[in-house]
Amino acid sequence: MGNQVIKLSIEAQNALIERYSPYAVNPPPYAKFSAKTPSCVITVYNSGKVMFQGQTAETEAAKWGTPEAKKVAAASTLPDGFSNWSVVGSDEVGKGDYFGPLVIVAAYVPKEKIDLVKELGVKDSKQLSDTDIKRIARDLHVTIPYQKATLHNPMYNKMQKTMTQGKMTAIAHNAALSALLEKLEEKPDAILIDQFTEKNVYYKHLSHERNIVNADVYFSTKAEGLHVAVAAASILARAFFLKEMDQLSQTVGLTLPKGAGAKVDQVAASLIKRDGVERLNNIAKVHFANTKKALRLSELKR
Repeated sequence: MGNQVIKLSIEAQNALIERYSPYAVNPPPYAKFSAKTPSCVITVYNSGKVMFQGQTAETEAAKWGTPEAKKVAAASTLPDGFSNWSVVGSDEVGKGDYFGPLVIVAAYVPKEKIDLVKELGVKDSKQLSDTDIKRIARDLHVTIPYQKATLHNPMYNKMQKTMTQGKMTAIAHNAALSALLEKLEEKPDAILIDQFTEKNVYYKHLSHERNIVNADVYFSTKAEGLHVAVAAASILARAFFLKEMDQLSQTVGLTLPKGAGAKVDQVAASLIKRDGVERLNNIAKVHFANTKKALRLSELKR
């Protein structure tokens, strides 16, 4: 079993806690938060240290603040000059959000368009506002080829009854990649997937799928900084997710918050009290712990 420990600021700790709150469990002594995903246990200690334990410990830790040496090592697993190659990048948005779908986008940036895409403002989507995301996505739409795969909430909840979120994510990545490669007129030099699970686990998830994309595929955490194609895919996926959230908010007549924190519980509780718990199946990922929390809150408000 892997074991990784990193030190995070208060702001980063809060972001991590919000991200993993759907998997929250009772924390051990001297810890303020603990979560158990299907492949990793994350514990935030009062000292600011965060421990990741399990099969995907290294991958999960790298998302939040691995040492610089680790970051260099991750980049070095890619061939020399990779950032200047013609690459298909793939990333997902919505995996940690209670409301809204899971959106995956695969985007192709040929080497002759790398500078242009950067000029459009493409960079790590976490450094961009929602307004920036929407503006850049509009430009990308007419600049590069891409393919999205969206698991809307009813389908997501149906699939979740028989498979993990990780498997659903892998299937959606492969679907987007396969569809994009089919419509490209040229073969990319490589494919880079923003790593959300180990490579062998990813392909195990796809063992019963057709048209498995496995040639010249690389996996890396923090892939948005390793090739602009992944950053472009992330921005497009985020823009589609924001559009879906706006549409769902209009449908229910309430602004649906992102993430999986306390505000989400309160809004979900209001919807349960007004429309019944069945309404959540169409707008939320009902296996998250937020559902149980919202049910308790709705009972208290009666």
